[in-house]
Amino acid sequence: MEISGIFTALIIGLVIGVLGRLVLPGRQQIGFLLTLVVGVVAALLGTLVATMIGVADTRGIDWIELALQVAFAAGGVALVDGVRGRRAITR
Repeated sequence: MEISGIFTALIIGLVIGVLGRLVLPGRQQIGFLLTLVVGVVAALLGTLVATMIGVADTRGIDWIELALQVAFAAGGVALVDGVRGRRAITR
């Protein structure tokens, strides 16, 4: 993978992570870096699932793939926020 590919993945991951946070109601207590990590993982998982079900390469914008990525990001943000919130309560 080239440097441009890494930067592209980080930017897409950040956008997906932010979209995942926007989908969830309320405020999430996770930072920028964790949002980026969740977004990158969600983008990869969404692409993998879209490829497995055969909708990764369509003409135009891949709306189904994008919806999967945002759904994974929202789930990841909720999971990370829940784990971090639970940890803060027990301290």
